[in-house]
Parts: sequence; C-alpha cells; structure tokens
Amino acid sequence: MKIIYMGTPDFAVAPLEAIIRAGHQVCAVATQPDKQKGRGKEVQMTPVKACALKHGIPVLQPVKIREAESVKALAEYQADIFVVAAFGQLLTEEILAMPRFGCINIHASLLPAYRGAAPIQQAIIDGQKETGVTIQQMAKGLDTGDMLLKRAIPIEPKETGESLHDKLMLLGAELLVEILPIIEKGELVPEKQDEACATYFGRLSKSMGLIDWQKDAAAIERLVRGLNPWPSAYTSFNGKTLKIWEADVVKAPALETSSPGKGEYRKPGEITRVNKESFDVETGKDLLRIYTLQLEGKKRMQVKDFLLGYQVKPGMRLGQETGKQ
Repeated sequence: MKIIYMGTPDFAVAPLEAIIRAGHQVCAVATQPDKQKGRGKEVQMTPVKACALKHGIPVLQPVKIREAESVKALAEYQADIFVVAAFGQLLTEEILAMPRFGCINIHASLLPAYRGAAPIQQAIIDGQKETGVTIQQMAKGLDTGDMLLKRAIPIEPKETGESLHDKLMLLGAELLVEILPIIEKGELVPEKQDEACATYFGRLSKSMGLIDWQKDAAAIERLVRGLNPWPSAYTSFNGKTLKIWEADVVKAPALETSSPGKGEYRKPGEITRVNKESFDVETGKDLLRIYTLQLEGKKRMQVKDFLLGYQVKPGMRLGQETGKQ
C-alpha cells in the first residue's frame, strides 16, 4: 500500500520506522512546521521529519493542513491510506475521505476512555491499572471513529509518563504493522465506540503540575509520576519553584487539622521529618516522602545532596511564598 504518514513527536517515530522495515511504501510524511527552541532560538525539525529525511521520504509541513494548497498536495500522491500518530492537527472530512482505505489513527488509550491529547499521563494520574493502544478508523470528531484493533498493557506501580509513553509507542508500532495487511485484504471487523463510556482529556499544561497539598499523598505521588518528565509536579520552597521527581506514600495516622491545640496539629505542605535520604511532607491524607527534587535554577538531585546546601527541618512548609510558617 502507498501510505502518507502524519505525525510529529517522538511517539510517532517508532511506528514510522516499523512500517518502513515491514516494506510498506511511505510516499510522503506530513508533520508540523519547524519551531524555534531554547534560549538560542535555534530552529529544530520535528522527530518525525528527522526520521523521514533519514529514509529519503518527502516531507510536507503545512501550517494548516485544511487549506486548499495542503489538500491538493496530499491528493497528488494518490495514497491508499493515511496513517496518523500524534500529528497535532485535525483532518477535514475532505481529507478523511481522500484515500481508498480512509485514515487510521494510533491512539494511546483503550478507547473510548481517554480521548484527547494527554491519555498517557492522565491514566497514571487517575490511578488506572492498565491502558493500551487503539488503532481507530478516523471520523469527524476527536477520537470518535470505529475501533479496528486494540491491546492492553498493565501500568506498573512506579510507572512514569515517560516510561509508559515509550511502552505505548512500541505497542503502537507493533499494532500498526499487524493491521495494515488486514486492511488491505478487506478483513476488518470495526467496532463502534460506546459513547456512554467516553472520557476526554485535553492538552497538558504547566499549571497541571502545581501540587495541592490538601490532596492525599497517593494522588500527589501519581501526579509526580504522571507528569514526569513534562510538565512535572512542583511546589515552592523559600519563594522558589521546587520540582518533585521521585516520592513515595507513607501511611500515617490521621492528624487533627481543624482545631490547633486539640491533639497533634499539622498543616498540609508541612515538613514533618527529615533524614539523610529523604524528607516527609504532610498531605490531606498520609505523608509524601520525597527522594529526588529540583530547585529552580538548579539540576535535578537526590535529597541527600540537596540537604548539603539547603536547610530543611520539621515545621517548614512547602507551597507558600517562603518555606516557613
């Protein structure tokens, strides 16, 4: 089959490599325009563009793929199918109807759950035990098309957004290679999504990472893992942003938090215990034991190294303008 492949980030590279190795003819790749990055504003190509150029595949970089010029460019290739993986732009009905086998999408969740742009991270944040990849026939609407093939994998207890991303990327590549011959033979049995079970989550934003110490430690620990490496979970310490990279939940008896003077009184965000390797922080329920962190302007480091340069002691409080009460 002649394929036009549409993708942009790292997640889309492994499936592209897989179909090239499998012998499919990728006649063109569509990806987002190059962008300036870093302090030097150096222009960087997308990971998918870099992959395509390595294999000598023509690259299209439309600012808006729905515009007439872009639609015309796609049509000229007379592709049999469009394969989409984290492309970053919505396809019009005109484009969806262009190839004879339509357009398929590699989505990193078990649809209809977790439609949208951040299914990998959100599944971890929500405490799901499994997730997976769905190959779907694209239709009008976001991730609403019929399901063609899906496969689940477990979410490990210490899974991060990064580790789960890489697992699902490889799974997506595997499923894509598996399904293309089935599509070509006309042996597909599409399954409609149950709209009653559909959930949707939008794009990640930096604000999602702000830690609310009123929440229980388990929810905060999942936030830390789910938003690793970006946008990361963070709080403040002595007026500076403090990113939390590795932590555990420590079960603790319920504390009196409403009436100071009547039993043990601690506030969410208060540091309760410090040792050489970690320190504990009070939450809405249980304690969060922090092992790895990163202070604004500094490198990521273990708590044992952080304590060599900064004073941390019980009674100090995270999440305020200063680290103290």
